[in-house]
Amino acid sequence: MPQTYEVAAEWDEAAGVWIATSDDVPGLCVQAASFDELADTVAALVPELLTLNAAGSPQAC
Repeated sequence: MPQTYEVAAEWDEAAGVWIATSDDVPGLCVQAASFDELADTVAALVPELLTLNAAGSPQAC
C-alpha cells in the first residue's frame, strides 16, 4: 500500500506565490507562482527528499 504524506500549501499574498511545507517530509519547503506548478514541484521533490532523508538516518544503514 502506498505511503501517504501530508503537505500544507498556502498562498502568500505579499510575495504572490504558493508555498508548500510538510512535517512528514523533512526539508520540503518550495514556492511557485501557480498551484499547478507547486503541485508538480512537490510531486517531483518528495521522493527525492525521502530518499535523501532515509540515507541520512541510522535506520537505513
